[in-house]
Amino acid sequence: MAGFRIGRGRDNRGRQQQQPQQAPPPPYGAGGGHAGPPHAQQHQQPPQWPQAGGGHQQRPQGPYGEPEYFGDPYQQPPHGDPYANNPGHTQAFSVNEDPYGDGATYRAGATPAAPSGPRLPWKQLLRGIVLRPGPTFWQMRDYPVWGPALIVTFLYGLLALFGFDKAREETINATISSAIPYVLTTGVAFVIGGLILGAVTHTLARQLGGDGAWQPTVGLSMLIMSITDAPRLVFALFLGGENSLVQVLGWATWLAAGALFTSMVSKSHDLPWPKALGASAIQLIALLSIIKLGTI
Repeated sequence: MAGFRIGRGRDNRGRQQQQPQQAPPPPYGAGGGHAGPPHAQQHQQPPQWPQAGGGHQQRPQGPYGEPEYFGDPYQQPPHGDPYANNPGHTQAFSVNEDPYGDGATYRAGATPAAPSGPRLPWKQLLRGIVLRPGPTFWQMRDYPVWGPALIVTFLYGLLALFGFDKAREETINATISSAIPYVLTTGVAFVIGGLILGAVTHTLARQLGGDGAWQPTVGLSMLIMSITDAPRLVFALFLGGENSLVQVLGWATWLAAGALFTSMVSKSHDLPWPKALGASAIQLIALLSIIKLGTI
């Protein structure tokens, strides 16, 4: 009996030595089951992971004693905080730090670039509105143009009075002492009207998502209003406002003003042309009713 027990003991030790070492269990939930019996897993030493202040910490164990894995078990911890951006952990940021980018604010349309050149002198500005409006509006989108806008609009208002038949007859038949204040008042009224209409256009552009400044928008709108009506006004001074040629020129210059307003608002506020045209609609309707047709 003693020999039988001793032989059985040797046989058991031989089988235990020949039995291969059990592989560590797969990550929790990855293989659709638990490897090995529960009593064998309880005797395995759970793996350890480094702590932030040195030393090691045991991984939390599942309901059957096996270690739980979160994410990739072979992923190396990042430098600094080993728990940062891991599941179940958060990373601290400073008050003024933006972890998602450079903090740039979204703007309407494409991201606007800096002006393409320096500020244009008044002669090049007036010539550019007529000959190369697009590049001129883009270059002057951040520069106020109060000087040229106020002077040109005032001079336009002085001459626009003679474009209306009734007002021209009254001014010509009046004495100089009474005609001069009347003409000056008309010039000032055109300047105030241009400021109001330009402010309305700028407000509508901002409501539609534009991001332009109000000074360039108002100043350029006054210049567009005055310059585009100059051809009609030249013929109206001699032929009268009711002449058929003057009426045709009025409609043609009004369409040209609409195209320039749309281009200016689109460049100044980074808006597509339908929204830019919508922002200029009230000013275009007012110009057509008051100046071109003279119905108000």
